Amino acid sequence: MNFLYPGFLFALLAIAIPIVIHLFNFRKYKKVYFSNVAFLKEVKEQNSSRQNLKNLLILLCRILAIVFLVLAFARPYFTNNTQTDLDVRKVISVFVDNSYSMDAVNKEGSLLDEAKRTAKKIVSSYALNDKFQLLTNDFEGKHQRLLNKEEILSAIDEIKVSPIHRELQQIINRQQAVFTGEGSYISYVISDFQESFAGKEQIKKEENNQISLIKLNANALPNIAVDSVSFLSPVHLPGTSEKIVVKVRNYSEEDAQNIPLKLLINNQQKAVANVTVKAGQSKYDTLSFNGLSTGWQKAVVSIKDFPLTFDDNLNFTFNVNQNQSVLVINGKQELSKYVDALYGADPYFNLTRVPENNINYTAISKFSLVVLNALQNPSTGLANELKNYINNGGSVVIFPDVSASKEVYNEFLKTLNLPTVVQVNKADIKVNQVELKHPLFKDVFEQLPEKMDLPQVHQYFSYAKTQGQYQENLMQLPLGNFFLAKFSKGIGSVYLLSSGLNETESNFARHPLFIPVMYKITFASVKDLPLFYTVGKDHAIETAQTTLGKNQTLKIINDDFEVIPEVKQNANKTLLYIDDQIKKAGFYEVKKADSTLAIVAFNDDRSESLMKFSTQDDLEKLFGKQHIRFTDTSNKSIQSAVDIKNNGTELWKLCLILCLVSILTEILLIRFYKIQKHTHS
Repeated sequence: MNFLYPGFLFALLAIAIPIVIHLFNFRKYKKVYFSNVAFLKEVKEQNSSRQNLKNLLILLCRILAIVFLVLAFARPYFTNNTQTDLDVRKVISVFVDNSYSMDAVNKEGSLLDEAKRTAKKIVSSYALNDKFQLLTNDFEGKHQRLLNKEEILSAIDEIKVSPIHRELQQIINRQQAVFTGEGSYISYVISDFQESFAGKEQIKKEENNQISLIKLNANALPNIAVDSVSFLSPVHLPGTSEKIVVKVRNYSEEDAQNIPLKLLINNQQKAVANVTVKAGQSKYDTLSFNGLSTGWQKAVVSIKDFPLTFDDNLNFTFNVNQNQSVLVINGKQELSKYVDALYGADPYFNLTRVPENNINYTAISKFSLVVLNALQNPSTGLANELKNYINNGGSVVIFPDVSASKEVYNEFLKTLNLPTVVQVNKADIKVNQVELKHPLFKDVFEQLPEKMDLPQVHQYFSYAKTQGQYQENLMQLPLGNFFLAKFSKGIGSVYLLSSGLNETESNFARHPLFIPVMYKITFASVKDLPLFYTVGKDHAIETAQTTLGKNQTLKIINDDFEVIPEVKQNANKTLLYIDDQIKKAGFYEVKKADSTLAIVAFNDDRSESLMKFSTQDDLEKLFGKQHIRFTDTSNKSIQSAVDIKNNGTELWKLCLILCLVSILTEILLIRFYKIQKHTHS
């Protein structure tokens, strides 16, 4: 048996007090005078041996009461048989949750301050030769280094609130990564255990890792957040009207009435609105604005909500392009006039025309849209290049040449994993159905006419029926054939027609639908970069494909922040890997030398917005049959509680009970232990 506070054992000297009282409490005799002893008929004699036994029992009860009371204050405990040898050096990992939810306040102050105090008490309960790991949501490199007692106490004081959100399984994995070699491994997780932190998946841990969960008592707070934004159009043109859809989410149990919503672009207010969101639901609102110039735009959608404010602003960026590059590969030069008229009339389009026998394959990735116009001999080499282009987000429109060899086209289409040509049809038919609900036809018609004028077809390819391919028939012909179909490949698209722009094949080139459909396809081909990224969650930034010269690097900067990311080239974009180096919401410029290639926006993780917390029962279910410990922070002596849990089974409650039993026994002896008397006549 060991004692947590052995200094209290000196109080055992107090047992001398009842002993001294017992030894010196001599009976005093009193004389009683009788006038006539003849009237004294009985003589009562006390049994001195039974009296002595009673006194000794009372003395024993008093001694035991003092002994057990002193032991209760000394806090005795038994070392568990399963415990690791106390002489073995321990490695203790302490995780302090410093996410935004820990900035909330309870009766003890902020949760983070309470967590730091708790961490210090835990550290203080261990020996000087034990080693410690301090872990926070930041997952910094220094968190993988073991510290001594003095170093970790100093590091705990430096912990600040972080925008980075982690999950419990990530924390346990990170803690276990520092446990190597032989020794005793103990993990502490100090958190409010928000539901988004605890997660819903089963938690896995190593058997030799003793985990103690310390749950801080947090209060559920009402909160409203700007969740996301999206544009109705993928293309942003200078001087035109734009619309964005804003999603506002109410995490509270009460309705939010008339929340002010504001849009700022380049620090200029562009739109305002009021939004009402029902309890526990989301509301979408559309904001309209105009007057944009070319270049990168820095935008912020904001609301006003208290007390949680970290999710009230949503930063996003977008680029208003001066032009869009389109590549047209012509088979028959005389048919290029239709495409020239389509794109040449608008300076926004940067049109490049090449014949099919003079294609620069390496330049294809620079265009957002490739139009194949009546190719007579499409090669498999072109097909292979287009296949990579499409898989990486490019868009291709194929106007076939119906008079060309069916076999040559089939080899080309097979390489692109498109349906092959079954036969060439010569018949005057008409497109009989248009998929008006498809986004391609959105806003094309102000109102739908009863009898729609649809394109006439004279010659066309009928294609094989396909299975397992993502195919959308946008315009259909009789007998189940399509006139225009969209095929999704990778992250790109192919728009395949059954006839070309030749007037002998169809009148589509002169039909009123030709211009809006082609414009819609062209605008949809623009692969916009992400509007925003999330701090701690997104580790790579996408930019347009960038060529770097020798000894050239890209930099990401913001005020006094600057980092050189790892650069990886993709088929039609450049990826910048930042890991967890960006830790603050805001706008960051991607620079090549002195030129700005892009501006990206970062926001705080909305996983922290839902202020609901897991209970102890919830956490036990996550761990299943795996053994874990819970430490109650309501106990003022958490340091002693931790020490007891690490070293064995405490006995102070038993000692206190035995002390009370001794006192009760003494009372019963005094009250009910009667001495028998002998009577003589």
